[in-house]
Amino acid sequence: MRYVSTRGTAPELGFSDVLLSGLASDGGLYVPTEWPTLPAAGDDYSSTATSIMATYIGDDISAEVLEAIVRDAYATFRHPEVAPLVQIEDDLWIQELFHGPTLAFKDLALQVVGRLFDHVLAERSDRVTIIGATSGDTGSAAIDAVKSCDNVDIVILYPRGRTSDVQRRQMTTVDSPNVHAVAVDGTFDDCQDLVKAMFADEQLRRDCNLSAVNSINWARVMAQIVYYVTASQAFAEPARFCVPTGNFGNVLAGWIAKSTGASIDHLLIASNANDILARFVNDRDMSATEVVPTLSPSMDIQVSSNFERLLFEMNNRNGARTAEQLQHFRSSGALEVEEANFRTWISPTFSAERLDDEETLAEISRVYRDSGMLIDPHTATGTAAARRSRSNGATVCLSTAHPAKFPDAVEKATGIRPELPPELGDLMERSERMTDLPADLGAVSDFVRGVSRVSR
Repeated sequence: MRYVSTRGTAPELGFSDVLLSGLASDGGLYVPTEWPTLPAAGDDYSSTATSIMATYIGDDISAEVLEAIVRDAYATFRHPEVAPLVQIEDDLWIQELFHGPTLAFKDLALQVVGRLFDHVLAERSDRVTIIGATSGDTGSAAIDAVKSCDNVDIVILYPRGRTSDVQRRQMTTVDSPNVHAVAVDGTFDDCQDLVKAMFADEQLRRDCNLSAVNSINWARVMAQIVYYVTASQAFAEPARFCVPTGNFGNVLAGWIAKSTGASIDHLLIASNANDILARFVNDRDMSATEVVPTLSPSMDIQVSSNFERLLFEMNNRNGARTAEQLQHFRSSGALEVEEANFRTWISPTFSAERLDDEETLAEISRVYRDSGMLIDPHTATGTAAARRSRSNGATVCLSTAHPAKFPDAVEKATGIRPELPPELGDLMERSERMTDLPADLGAVSDFVRGVSRVSR
């Protein structure tokens, strides 16, 4: 299995090099040279995951090692099915993706990715410095996945004051010398821009051996394909999936699953007030506006970086054309997609709905009243979008976070404050450790150099 960059000029790499590099050297994102057909499913989540990931890893990691890595990763989950389906209405199911160590769907990928890093780095006697941007959940999941890795230092940038208290504390209370949480005075998009700019600095990239674990890293998307496949197998007919998303990574994994053989009928995107994806899908308007803080902060994004992978496919894998469009987007704030491409690639597969905070609170209340289930604000955008956009057949809404990660919103909607699982019961009493920095490339780069142990 080989990989190419969406911008067309970076060297072709194998899986292990893609894993460690994260972002391509030309600023693009890696994708397989060819999309493999989905293999036969296994007997449980771990065996299915092993089969699917093996098609993307190729010969870089042996089947026996991969199976051990995957089983060890999912042994950390609190539910034996890993990503169980729960029916809440006649034609609506929730897939609970929050049973991992940090209570968010990012664990399903990052518990595997962290172990893949450890294995490959140990084989190469190498060390990396992981840098990442988070709107809330990726940071804590990445930190948990690599906090015990001997060959990794990790620096996570998050927007100060724009995550929930639980999200922040899951990053700042980890007492491991290789973990560094950085509160940036800006938005998630500012954090994401800083990460991309550091990868573009060739000297910094070499000196610190930079790598990434957010969804610019292909391995993240690869692991997310699995839960679409396991859920789709539960239904006799193709199911529709409703995906709360801001960065397009989660729904991109659904598109890959559908395109490579999963029984998926349609992909419904649920957005909050930061509705760039909804505007694009519904009106072909991908123009960035100011990021608005909401009750669903993991979707408070206006630059959906993973859309680049689909755009590359829409451009018939023309990297130069993709790079040109993205440069125009950066300079003008608007991405131009030809109407013919839109009709071919977007309209038949995607639809979208947008919800504001009041509608989100009303949906949390409604679901609790009708089913007795507490859901977080991100999941609520999904269930409301699914109900607003009814279709024939089953709809699976991805429940991306445990309600206890957003207790203020859930309590406001229902009067009930959801409790953290016992292993996190003392989270709010733990001491915090973070660094405050401006949204300044020089300041952040100097910090990364200071904590990286690659060259020491």
